[in-house]
Amino acid sequence: MLDYTRFDAIMAEAARIAMAEFPGAGNATTSWRKEDDTPVCAADLAVNRFLAESLRKLLPSAGWLSEETADDADRTKGGLLWLVDPIDGTRDFLRGRAGWAVSVALVSNGRPLIARLAAPARGELWAAEAGRGARRNGLALRASARSDFAGARIPADAGLPLPPLVNVAKPNSIALRIALVASGEADLAASTRLGYEWDIGAAALIAREAGAVVTDAVGQQLAFNKLDPRAKGVLASAPAIHREATVWLRDRDSRLQSQ
Repeated sequence: MLDYTRFDAIMAEAARIAMAEFPGAGNATTSWRKEDDTPVCAADLAVNRFLAESLRKLLPSAGWLSEETADDADRTKGGLLWLVDPIDGTRDFLRGRAGWAVSVALVSNGRPLIARLAAPARGELWAAEAGRGARRNGLALRASARSDFAGARIPADAGLPLPPLVNVAKPNSIALRIALVASGEADLAASTRLGYEWDIGAAALIAREAGAVVTDAVGQQLAFNKLDPRAKGVLASAPAIHREATVWLRDRDSRLQSQ
């Protein structure tokens, strides 16, 4: 159905376009704030334009949903969808840090079928296809098998202790945080923020194919290509700690809301 060689070449070119404006590589980009006060930069739009043209040519039958493109509800009428975040982790991109990625998933009937995360500042290409496993730079991934919730590793800011968990380095990209669970470098990644499908679609498939459990923040199954593309947070974890992680996340969110 899909020419994987062409797909990976498209991802490589998208990564090159982003790196050409990456401040961490000594380049310059223009940035501003969107209406929701989140940052966006010229690199976001350049990568988005390239992917919109290239992926639509690669698979014309697929719809399109991207953070940087006005949504068209007609996308829900077909079975296939390109789900794109041209730069996930724009804040790290603008700071010259490596915690950002180009995130692309092909969704089929509400579920990610193929996924790529290009993180060129980290020298990484993460990949997965449903039922065929997940890889980073061609090497097979296996998610954490941790069974004890206490002491589990979570990507989080160093100055924000999250007992009984242990903080590890946190990329700004939520997709990369989920991917760290896929590689076994973290035991769980979580967000209760009302996010969007494009933030998590590719990484969710990568983590699942590596053996992790991935749900929304309250433990419900994720669905994609919904008319309302928002997602009720995300929780990716080692299978044995997922239930306890769901309870911990719910209780922590309740405490924060009551403060």
